[in-house]
Amino acid sequence: MSTHQYLTAKSTGLIERDINGDVLWTWSYPSISDEDREFYTRKSRLGNPENLVPFLFSQRDRHWYYILSSGVEDSDHLPKVTHVSIVLVTKDFNPEKYEILCRILLKKYRKSGNPAKLLESYLSVLTRGSCSTEENGQFSVQDYDVKRSYANTNLKDFILTYGLESIIVYTALLLKKRLIIYCPENQLQQLMSIVRSLPALVWHRQNWDVAFPVVEMDDPEAEVLTESSSYVAGVTDAAIEGRTDMYDVFVNTSTGQISISPEAKESLAMGKLHKDIAKHMVQCAEDEDATEEQIIKEISKKTTELLNNLRSLATETENGSHVIQLETLKERKMAPATESFLYSLAACEGLVEV
Repeated sequence: MSTHQYLTAKSTGLIERDINGDVLWTWSYPSISDEDREFYTRKSRLGNPENLVPFLFSQRDRHWYYILSSGVEDSDHLPKVTHVSIVLVTKDFNPEKYEILCRILLKKYRKSGNPAKLLESYLSVLTRGSCSTEENGQFSVQDYDVKRSYANTNLKDFILTYGLESIIVYTALLLKKRLIIYCPENQLQQLMSIVRSLPALVWHRQNWDVAFPVVEMDDPEAEVLTESSSYVAGVTDAAIEGRTDMYDVFVNTSTGQISISPEAKESLAMGKLHKDIAKHMVQCAEDEDATEEQIIKEISKKTTELLNNLRSLATETENGSHVIQLETLKERKMAPATESFLYSLAACEGLVEV
C-alpha cells in the first residue's frame, strides 16, 4: 500500500465543557504542549456554546487542524459533560476526510465515555489506513482523494457575488499576492468555504498551503502571515481592513466589495487581457447547469492559454533554460498594465532569470 493511503495525523485530543461551564482539555494522544492545548481550546469555542461551530478547520505551524464539536446531553456515559470537541492535527488538507473521521471518533467516545475506544480506531487508521464503523462498514483513507477535496469549492457563488471584480482575486492569486477575506464571526462556515475555494482559481499550482481559513490577527498564528508574501487568510475582525500592511487585496463579504491596498494598485492594474478573462469567468458562473468542476476547468483552460502564450515569448539562455526577457515584452508594444502583469506572472512561474 502506498504511503498516501495512510493517515498523516500528528495528534488528536478531547476538550470538554462540564455542567458547571468549565472547559477542560481532558485527553490527548500523543501528549500535546500547554501552548497547543490553550490554542485549540480557544478555537473550539466551547467557552461560548452559543457560538459553537460544528466543524472548524484551518492551518497553523504548517499543519492543518480540524475541530468537530457537539453537545453530548444524550450520552449515558458522560453525565457531567454538556459539550465535547475532538481535535485532529494533520499534515494534509482534506476537510471531507477528517470531518468523517472526527465524527467516527466522537461517536465512539460518546458511546463509551472511554478515550481508549476512540484511540483504538485512531491508531487503526494511523497504522492501517482504515477502521471499522458501526453504521457504514469501513472508513478508509484511500476513499478520500485530495483532488476531490480541492475541487469541493464554492466558486460559482463567489463569482456571481463579485461579478467582473472577481478578476482582481484571480490576478492576485496568479501573482502570488496577499489576500484577506473578512466575514463576521457568525458566518464562519461561509468564511471557511470561501478561503478553501479560492486556490482553485489557480488550479495548475495545486497549492492549498496558501490557505488559512480562520486566523485571529491578535494571535501568534498571525505571525506566519507577516512572514509570508503570499496567502489567502480568513478573518472575523472588521478592523483588519485598516491594516493595509497585511494585504494586497481585501474582500469584505459584508459589503460585497473588493479593495486593493495603495501599495498593490500598480501591480494589480487591469488591462484588456483581464477584462476578457473576467467576462469568461462571469459567463461560466452564470450558466445554471455549470458544476463547480466545470467552472474550475474553464478557468484553468484560460490560465493554460495565458501561460502557453507567455512561454511562447521565452528565449533560450546560454545554459539552455527558457526565460522571459523584459525587452521581448517591450518589443510587443503592449499596454503598460499588460506588460507589467505578464512580466510579474513570468516571475511567479519561474520564467524569469533571477
